[in-house]
Amino acid sequence: MRASLAVAAVGAVLLIGASAVACQARPAPPAGSSVLPSPSASAGATVPIQSGDQPTAVTVPPVTLSIAKIRLTAHVDPVGVDTTTGDFAVPPSVNVVGWYKYGPGLEATAGSIVIAGHVDSARQGNGAFFHLRDVGPGDRLTVTGSDSRARTFSVVAREIFTKSAIPLDRVFARDGPLRLTLITCGGPFTAGHYRDNVVITAVPA
Repeated sequence: MRASLAVAAVGAVLLIGASAVACQARPAPPAGSSVLPSPSASAGATVPIQSGDQPTAVTVPPVTLSIAKIRLTAHVDPVGVDTTTGDFAVPPSVNVVGWYKYGPGLEATAGSIVIAGHVDSARQGNGAFFHLRDVGPGDRLTVTGSDSRARTFSVVAREIFTKSAIPLDRVFARDGPLRLTLITCGGPFTAGHYRDNVVITAVPA
């Protein structure tokens, strides 16, 4: 994801209530490119949150995400909803990733544990998920919870969806097999937006 709350220059949001995951900014053809966005741009991903939703009764939120393949260790912050704007503000630092606290936590036995991160920022440089597109099936991810226990996941899919085609019901599901879902922006920059989202799916190893 990229910089900003819907109108701010730096930061990022998960825009809630629209029909597709959308990333806005001026960069790069593909995720992982060295081209950075305009400082006046905004970014985010749209997620299907229902009116009246409350954070799940999580006992073990994720606090650290490590991906050896891309030499990443990132702090994980819970992502909350701005009740005024309806936006779900992710951490403003591009080095910190956001866990979707309205979905499952690490104690869950079903559903999609969603973590979203920035690609880069005009002011801050490369983000935590700058090289996420390089992660693929068979790679291992480690998520450490507030209980200090490390959980290992194995990647089973790397998918790139146009913003109008991303399967939000699957990505943010609270049921079905337990999996870890990582999301960032990708694809070419078109009409003020990243065209695509990169989605990594991993299952308990």
